[in-house]
Amino acid sequence: MDSNKIKKGLGRGLSSLIGETKVESKKNKLSISDLVPNKYQPRKIFDEENLNGLANSIRERGILQPIIVRKSNDDQSKFEIIAGERRWLAAQKVGLHEVPVVITEADDLKSLEFAIVENVQRHDLNPLEEAQGYKKLIDEFSYDQEKVSKFIGKSRSYIANALRLLSLPDDVVKLIENQKLSAGHAKILVGLENASFVASKIIENKLSVRQAENLVKLFKNKRQKPTNSKDANIMHLEMSIVNRVGLNVEIKNKKNNKGKISFEYKDLDQLNKIIDIIKLNY
Repeated sequence: MDSNKIKKGLGRGLSSLIGETKVESKKNKLSISDLVPNKYQPRKIFDEENLNGLANSIRERGILQPIIVRKSNDDQSKFEIIAGERRWLAAQKVGLHEVPVVITEADDLKSLEFAIVENVQRHDLNPLEEAQGYKKLIDEFSYDQEKVSKFIGKSRSYIANALRLLSLPDDVVKLIENQKLSAGHAKILVGLENASFVASKIIENKLSVRQAENLVKLFKNKRQKPTNSKDANIMHLEMSIVNRVGLNVEIKNKKNNKGKISFEYKDLDQLNKIIDIIKLNY
């Protein structure tokens, strides 16, 4: 695709993308079994509860928006879904035999573009699926980050940050895919040498994104002060307090066991939280 022809995909929407391809004018219905999933579908996880909700809607009102399909390159007797796989799965739950479709001529690039635009518009992709879709455009269709940025209608820094998620260790990636870690947690873990360890602590202690940020700051502070041979028990105590209150804390303990403990707060709400904790316990 010529770069001069690329417009903002999300700004145009699916209807504009369809307009760039040859579409059969008549309305079509195809058998459920005639359709196969899009091999370029970036979305790998379909939430079962949401599917059941869509199935109930289809049972009551039918499929209001047709599924966009193209002839399958692998099996000429089948049609590959370009956009609407969720509707197709929900229709199967309802027990429909046929679904409304729009048949279009689309190459592999256009098929991937359709799938990415539909899912990103509807916020259906988890952050890893979104990043993998962008990477596929780059690796298989010679896009660069600037070109992806223009097509998706997002800033280049947004695309770059999305792609950075793919640098996370495999075990952390699986935690994000399985929704044990949120997108907010994932962004915090990018670039950490001990990302797997921090991820395990986030899950083990059920840390919020803010609490996880404070935990990461604690690790970074320790790396920046290599001359500080703080007792391991003190460090463990600091971490346990961070996990409990969600605020950065530092304990300075002298040899005679005198010292001070300090909490870092960024706004009045956090200060009031510290005061409330002290009043409640003392």
